[in-house]
Amino acid sequence: MRISRRAVAAAAVVAAVLPLSACGGGTGDSSGGSGKVEGKVQGRITFQTWNLQANFKPYFTGLIADFEKKYPGAEVKWVDRPAEGYADKISADAAGGTLPDVVNVSPDLVAPLAKAGIALDLDKAASKYRKEYLPGAWQSHRIPGMEGTYAFPWYLNTGPLFYNKTLFKEAGLDPEKPPTTYDELFDSGLKLAGQSKGKVATLANVPTIEDFGRYGGQLMNKDGTGFAFNDAKGIELLTRYKELCDAKALDPQALTATPESSGHKFLTGSVAMNPGSALDLENFKKQAPSLYKNIGITDQISSTGKANMYVMGVMVNAQTKQKPAAVAFAHYVTDATRQMEFAKQVAIFPSTAGSLDDPYFTEEDGTDVTRVRVAAAKSLKTAVNYTPVLFSDQMKTELRNQVAKALQGKQSPKETLDNAVKACDRLLQQS
Repeated sequence: MRISRRAVAAAAVVAAVLPLSACGGGTGDSSGGSGKVEGKVQGRITFQTWNLQANFKPYFTGLIADFEKKYPGAEVKWVDRPAEGYADKISADAAGGTLPDVVNVSPDLVAPLAKAGIALDLDKAASKYRKEYLPGAWQSHRIPGMEGTYAFPWYLNTGPLFYNKTLFKEAGLDPEKPPTTYDELFDSGLKLAGQSKGKVATLANVPTIEDFGRYGGQLMNKDGTGFAFNDAKGIELLTRYKELCDAKALDPQALTATPESSGHKFLTGSVAMNPGSALDLENFKKQAPSLYKNIGITDQISSTGKANMYVMGVMVNAQTKQKPAAVAFAHYVTDATRQMEFAKQVAIFPSTAGSLDDPYFTEEDGTDVTRVRVAAAKSLKTAVNYTPVLFSDQMKTELRNQVAKALQGKQSPKETLDNAVKACDRLLQQS
């Protein structure tokens, strides 16, 4: 699996240096201030992860054993759910009152739980831990229109943009100077398509909500009650994509492409640029040695100067009967020590402050793998999660369907985005 909305989990499936600051003596004072959780860390809790057991069972069993050793009165039962139907399972468990005490979530899954009063507000219950995490990561589980933060940030991911130097050179583009702005990206795309007579596209994906964010558009109104990506910036971006499509600089199958199919297009040389992660480099080396020798690695294109951050979190069930133990364990899973251990097992990144300054994330050894890792870690220090927390999978589908109509010439970019915003606003009200 590749980097995508839930990419951070995907990266973990394919393949989280500060000490734990819970109080000593077996107590678990989770925070000072109103709503703080206090009491002895004891009792039996259930911890649910998202499709991680197959590849990381030794890591999690060891983590749980260490936690139980630290808190002899606590016991953790670990359950792991498959990726397929995970959101539906959480929804059903929440409705039935059977949601586990500590749950692996993405920001979009937290939103309805927070609104229903099921996700614990950590700004009240565990605010003293906030300083241990990157500000952008901590904020990623805040819900527009609500006060509070509803999950501990766990592991992060982002990725570079890969490009085929050979195709750039053949099109008369400088292979050592890839595009750094959207204007350069679109201009390069048109030139690549023209020189190859439409045989080589530059991109294989249609714009998503993240692209509108990186382009500098407004995604939601200020109070979080409606979407706003049909602004001038949004229309401009979609108009440029229509130009790419008409010139065959956007792959003809982009409307139905999956991350896997887009990656295959890049491997076979029919697409010149593709987003990815350090995980992809080994795949290039094995499946396309000639591409690997001529691979270019550059930063994500962004008008804001900030890369996109994909984030996973660990939520505490507000209805748990063992709040001190649940908060202490959620923090333990996501503290700097555990996140660094996890990050060295798979190509993910810790969300804890200072961890990205570790030599593992700052020093290159001459390999492309470390080059990608170092570059990604640097960008994550200021990265943001452009996908609104309230943007559901249904909304993604609505946006994609409307974008397809614009690229097919069935409606204008403005009409497309106006319709997409109306549909997403309607779904927002229904939720």
